[in-house]
Amino acid sequence: MGAVEEKIAEQGLKLPEVVPPLASYVPAVRSGSYVYTSGQLPMVEGSLQATGKVGAEVTPERAAQLAETCALNALAAVKSAVGDLDRIMRVVKVVGFVASAPGFTGQPGVVNGASELLGRVLGDKGVHARSAVGVAVLPLDAPVEVEIQVEIAD
Repeated sequence: MGAVEEKIAEQGLKLPEVVPPLASYVPAVRSGSYVYTSGQLPMVEGSLQATGKVGAEVTPERAAQLAETCALNALAAVKSAVGDLDRIMRVVKVVGFVASAPGFTGQPGVVNGASELLGRVLGDKGVHARSAVGVAVLPLDAPVEVEIQVEIAD
């Protein structure tokens, strides 16, 4: 187990198996020194952890926890592409999509769940640019979806 996976374990978390694609795509693609993940849903052992809109059926606090799960799934996708999370030089960008009830404007707070996890397990390498976008609906009626882009060492 590498240093990043040890940090994940110190958080009381476990790096999951990579989530199988739900359609015609792959979980992550490496291009040169970068890995781009597909959007990751809050799946745990093949099960979506919640459904509905944030600000209605899902509280912002619960959605932030779900965004953390998405970030763990994104790290699993990165590992599937490069074999070792210790090769991450930095997280370049995080994009979070939040299925939002009308009038809900707390998308940045929800996506903080993903950003904060990346900071805890990667330290300074986890500091990134980010977008937090409110959307009407996500696949499977998921409340949140997160994708990441990382730079890796050869």
